Amino acid sequence: MKFKSFLAKPFAAFVHKGIQKTATTALHDQDAVFKNLIKQAVKTEFGKEHQFKELKNYADFKQAVPLSDYEKIKPYIDKIKEGKQNVLWKGRPIYFAKTSGTTSGVKYIPITKDSIPNHIVTARNALLCYISESENAQLANRKMIFLSGSPELERVGGIPTGRLSGIANHHIPRYLRTNQLPSYSTNCIEDWETKLDKIVAETGNQDMSLISGIPPWMQMYFDRLIAVTNKKPKDLFPNLSLLVHGGVNFEPYKSRMFETIGKKIDTVEIFPASEGFFAFQDSQKEEGLLLNTNSGIFFEFVPANEIFNENPTRLSLHDVKIGENYALIINNNAGLWGYNLGDTVKFVSLNPYRIKVSGRIKHFISAFGEHVIGEEVEYSLMKTAEEENVHITEFTVGPMIEQGEGKSYHEWFVEFENQPNDLDSFRMKVDQKLRQKNIYYDDLIKGNILKPLKLNVVKKNGFIDYMKSIGKLGGQNKVPRLSNDRKLANELMNWVEQ
Repeated sequence: MKFKSFLAKPFAAFVHKGIQKTATTALHDQDAVFKNLIKQAVKTEFGKEHQFKELKNYADFKQAVPLSDYEKIKPYIDKIKEGKQNVLWKGRPIYFAKTSGTTSGVKYIPITKDSIPNHIVTARNALLCYISESENAQLANRKMIFLSGSPELERVGGIPTGRLSGIANHHIPRYLRTNQLPSYSTNCIEDWETKLDKIVAETGNQDMSLISGIPPWMQMYFDRLIAVTNKKPKDLFPNLSLLVHGGVNFEPYKSRMFETIGKKIDTVEIFPASEGFFAFQDSQKEEGLLLNTNSGIFFEFVPANEIFNENPTRLSLHDVKIGENYALIINNNAGLWGYNLGDTVKFVSLNPYRIKVSGRIKHFISAFGEHVIGEEVEYSLMKTAEEENVHITEFTVGPMIEQGEGKSYHEWFVEFENQPNDLDSFRMKVDQKLRQKNIYYDDLIKGNILKPLKLNVVKKNGFIDYMKSIGKLGGQNKVPRLSNDRKLANELMNWVEQ
């Protein structure tokens, strides 16, 4: 047994035991985190404006602090860029995590000295829980691929700024540096396809045990590796045993990914974002991701169907229920307050508190009042694909609104690895499953308001070519599963098989 794996086993067991203990005190820990956040931010500009000094409990907080998004905190971020201290959190951020916005363009999310451990330690804990449960400590002795953004940082308002994955790259523990691939210089390459070729060249002959990244870009890596070497990853990397994924639901990619690798391997799902590291898969045996309740984040939950209301219901962890779809709201030690992430989650367990990510608030279709969400379309397509022995490469859905009764429909864009024998039968099976999942959609079909979905077959590599055309190939970028308008659908028409 090599030195790293020898040390990894007892350390992993120690950390895992601590996490299991903390999982039993989640409510107490959330109360303590809430009180500490308010105490630490009393003298900040935000704290003074919202009378933090007068707050006695969570009910007071909800009255004093409205829900927000990046647009609402942007004036505070601008003050930080100007050099001001104690704006959202004490002092100044040590980083800005740069991420894509919608109406605001680029977003600059503060990361503070107090919040950086949440990002780094949680990633470590996810890996250690896996090692402890599986006893697969040998992966610590081998190479690991982290498909991440560039670690090169610019300065914005004097603050080091870059992609979260690039920032995290600077905090990889020294004992893992010798395991890490690709090289720093390769990681700095901005063009994804150039970077991918370099990663393949650097990793193809290594003893790989782990790969981490967003599923579609890991799939591209494996595809390129096979094209260059003419070998399956399982033959190139006989010790490859773990795939760490996040960013999008893994289910639509899973069967094709394992087929490409040449064998099934263990997976660990994580739920990180620029705003915080919220949950991670702590067990291979249990469903869902363990909520990170003792890491500087106080969570709130708004019923998803209320998120656009003027005064939506706001719940703490004390009041959540299994199976309800909630918009995830955070308050953290980076100075985000009542911050709507745009993600929706469902609890699959309350003892301990485990969640699954069900979609995005903005990624839904409700052009006709149906409010179809990502979880529902993913289930409908992937269940049908499983039954028909069909593999899906990528897909998205948008509405088509036509004048006249029974003329509108949901339009699906699907890239197949292998097409179904009967495309129309496949289409109707997907539609039927969606009707079973969403009663409002079913009512609209029955009432002749909508006709069954239309399915467009996207050309081979069509989604990749589309992402390349808009400058969003690779990195943390991903195709939204659903849109409530026609913008993406209209653009994708250029890659539909005629």
